[in-house]
Amino acid sequence: MSTLGQFSARIFAGIAYAVLAATGWKKKIVEANLRHVSQGTWGREEPRELYKKMLKNLTRHVGELLFCFDTYKKLPENCAAYPCKRDGWNFEIAEGAAAVIDKMRGGGIFLTAHYGNYEASGAWLCALGVPLKASFIPLKPEWLNRYVYENVRCVRGRPYSINAKTPREFLNLLDGKPEKSRGTCTKENGKSNLQKPAPDEPRGNRQLFCLLADQDSRINSAMDGTFLRRPAKINPLPDFLLKHRPDTPVFFCWIEERGNRKILHAVDSIGRDAPSRMTGEKSTLESIVDGAYRSWLEERIQENPALWYGWTHRRFRSKNPEIYR
Repeated sequence: MSTLGQFSARIFAGIAYAVLAATGWKKKIVEANLRHVSQGTWGREEPRELYKKMLKNLTRHVGELLFCFDTYKKLPENCAAYPCKRDGWNFEIAEGAAAVIDKMRGGGIFLTAHYGNYEASGAWLCALGVPLKASFIPLKPEWLNRYVYENVRCVRGRPYSINAKTPREFLNLLDGKPEKSRGTCTKENGKSNLQKPAPDEPRGNRQLFCLLADQDSRINSAMDGTFLRRPAKINPLPDFLLKHRPDTPVFFCWIEERGNRKILHAVDSIGRDAPSRMTGEKSTLESIVDGAYRSWLEERIQENPALWYGWTHRRFRSKNPEIYR
């Protein structure tokens, strides 16, 4: 079945790439972003070549998601069991990552991006016993959202996607307070009746809250910052959570691919030893998203710009809407 799955993934990727390339899917947005951040090029890449490489990577990863995702879900929980071989792939834990993964099992904030096979990293972390709760926008139609919640983003019977809407819900995840509703994330709770727990009061099992933080934030509370050397709006949620739970550890994680080798990297950014983030009502520390997170992501993009799918987003629209006209 694994051989059939990988064969199906390759066939899908080839067809999908041909269709997307022929129709020029998101091509104008990619080129606008490239022109904006580096006057038409990024590193040594020409825009047209980068676009093709990115499409090939994207369709390959979507193919893996559709036909080979169970491989990640069935990986060993014990870091000592790595490296291991599954379905023709060699899975490894990067040097130093095992200790970080052990910390991630205690909860915190996990910031990631549309970089590489980011969907697979979530399934892999869940297989490793990390209590992941990833924030996703519900899909449409509802039956598709229910299927993804119950089957795709679900490891060993535990769904890891969540559609939290209020600050209290996000804080409750960090505090480990039991969720009021155990249904699918398509069910709406209306006005939240969750109570904000005391700052240092442990409740149940703390969750690792995951957020894709590389998109343009268009809410009123968005923070000013930079990305790829250009002005950008920053999602304020991580800083809000750190303001109210200043001892919360923050992690970054990604999968490096070398042929048939898949290497899971995990690093911790700031935690209990970080300097004070608050003086009165205003933060005195640089935004974690516009500081450590940005540095981490920009380093990944410099390594391989064709693996960052944020090129297809209107990332700078809030600050420079004219570049997408």
